[in-house]
Amino acid sequence: MAGLAESGSNPDVELLYDINGLAKDAPHWFDRVMEFVGEYGLLFAIVLLVLWCWWSVRRRGGEDAAPSVAALVWAPLAAGVAVLVNVPIRGFVERPRPFKDHEGLEVLVAGKNDFSFVSDHATLVMAMAVALFVANRKFGVVAIVLALLGGFCRVYMGVHYPTDVVGGFALGTAVALLLSPVAMALLTPLVKAIERSPRAGWLVSARGREDAVGRGAVIPGARKESAGAEERDLAA
Repeated sequence: MAGLAESGSNPDVELLYDINGLAKDAPHWFDRVMEFVGEYGLLFAIVLLVLWCWWSVRRRGGEDAAPSVAALVWAPLAAGVAVLVNVPIRGFVERPRPFKDHEGLEVLVAGKNDFSFVSDHATLVMAMAVALFVANRKFGVVAIVLALLGGFCRVYMGVHYPTDVVGGFALGTAVALLLSPVAMALLTPLVKAIERSPRAGWLVSARGREDAVGRGAVIPGARKESAGAEERDLAA
């Protein structure tokens, strides 16, 4: 992989220069915005999407609240697992950062001295976005678009080759999808137990206990009113 990166005729390198070249022509303030967005902003936005989806699920409540929340819990866990899987991959490939092998790049973030393939950022955001897509299509589509934009930012910043980003997208997607059945099998019973908890149940459903209490109050009351009516009829 490192050998391929040394060739200027490599399409991966050519695309790197094309995308990173945009940073040279852009205003300084725009590069600073791209730096923040690519390093922190998009990841934070996807986390907010997961929290927003959780809030809407718990407000809606219902029988599917626990499985839905379990799927949302899997989103950050999938990101963490994917990054852990990437640790031995990066150590095995040992691909240097592009600015170490190629001159003339506009590097927007200093201090990136670790290996380049696979991109941790791309892996993390795509794993979370795909897991969110499994839980909720609407929120997931938005998250995937943000993840794709994040990958573009990493190349724009000069800290990754395009194939580093593509590899991260593939790894994050694989972890989120392939381990999802196992994760759901483990997380769903746990979330259902939390839902039944008097103190922590609100984390899963804001309406579940209220509905249960309401149903429990109305039915016995209706029986009492009926019984009282029968007694009045008999007395008459």
